[in-house]
Amino acid sequence: MRQHYASVPILVSGFAMILSASCSHDTYQQRADIVKDHVEAFYSHLKTNHVEAAVRENEQIEAMAGQMAETVRKRAQMQGTTQVEREFALMKTANEAAAQNWLALGQYFSIKKQYAQARATYQRVVDTYTNPTDRSYREQAQRSLKDLDILSPSTAKPLP
Repeated sequence: MRQHYASVPILVSGFAMILSASCSHDTYQQRADIVKDHVEAFYSHLKTNHVEAAVRENEQIEAMAGQMAETVRKRAQMQGTTQVEREFALMKTANEAAAQNWLALGQYFSIKKQYAQARATYQRVVDTYTNPTDRSYREQAQRSLKDLDILSPSTAKPLP
């Protein structure tokens, strides 16, 4: 709940760095553009209170990250390291964008005092982002879950 929608400029600049690594308009750049569009659409939907549409946008980002992970695994053995490194960087950026979007959605629900939805969203981050590189997102979600117990103690577990 500490991070507000400030991650959008960070994500967009991250995509810009990936895009600048390639001068030609190739499939990596096209996919980076698609992920960037999904991120922008996610925040646009949140700003207009279209939560379902925001969730669908983020699910698209996660799906793309999963597809890219599969591509990285396959190409790692067959192609040069430059292509694999670019694909991996894009996959990592998409994964980070999706995790940050889920955290932002949890914040959105918390601000709207929809504590059950906020809890479910943060728990999704804890359950879904289990790789060692996702640790900071899990920890932030866990802290946010504890913060929700302060905001909405009636749904916290009762003491024995």
